Amino acid sequence: MTRKYKEEAVIIRQEEIAPDIYSMWLHTDYIAQEALPGQFIGVYCRDGSRLLPRPISLCEIDREDQAVRIVYRVAGKGTDEFSYMRTGMPLYVIGPLGNGFPLQQKKAFLIGGGIGIPPMLQLAKELSCEKEMILGYPDKQVFLSDQFELYGKVHIATENGSVGIKGNVLDVIRGKQLQADVIYACGPMPMLKALKTYAAEHETECYISLEEHMACGVGACLGCVCRTVHKDSHSRVRNKRICTEGPVFDAREVDI
Repeated sequence: MTRKYKEEAVIIRQEEIAPDIYSMWLHTDYIAQEALPGQFIGVYCRDGSRLLPRPISLCEIDREDQAVRIVYRVAGKGTDEFSYMRTGMPLYVIGPLGNGFPLQQKKAFLIGGGIGIPPMLQLAKELSCEKEMILGYPDKQVFLSDQFELYGKVHIATENGSVGIKGNVLDVIRGKQLQADVIYACGPMPMLKALKTYAAEHETECYISLEEHMACGVGACLGCVCRTVHKDSHSRVRNKRICTEGPVFDAREVDI
């Protein structure tokens, strides 16, 4: 398990890359050295009335320059506050948090849906195997797809058919008859449920990153538990904390 650090990061740069989707690079003293693909950080608001950090997945990790990149959607007052911040401003963060993706050396699908796309980019960079990226968007407002193209073939699905295949990520897999030995995925729950079923039917390894409302982010409050197939050896209940035992799980182990 990686160590966690709470530190004052500094914004290197920020830009809006799609409507209400922002990319922010942060300089950190320690987090970038420890972080792994699939982990996340907690970002604290400067407004003291909002005490709890906002969990945001890591999109990229630059260990040489001690920087991490987050890509987030403005979804509330906290993330709206972040969107107005500029280069050189300090921001308190805690991380890296959670467990990341296991790096398998097998032909892989990297599947992202909506704001679940960003955490797949660092995974694409670190996997040294044959891989194809399947990205799902609501409409033509795509983001990050050009950066995924540096690491393998990219397939795009949009709900309205404005870019790529009309439909969802499974429509891409079935329509193009794609095959892989392992699936990595992050995105909305309906997508993850469908991929879990698909993987079981095809006897394919599948690792999914779950999203849930979090409070503490460090496993103390039990506010983000998910139901599991097997009982925990200590608590004897079928629950795991997404912020600590997750957010990445073997799809066979969670009941979604």
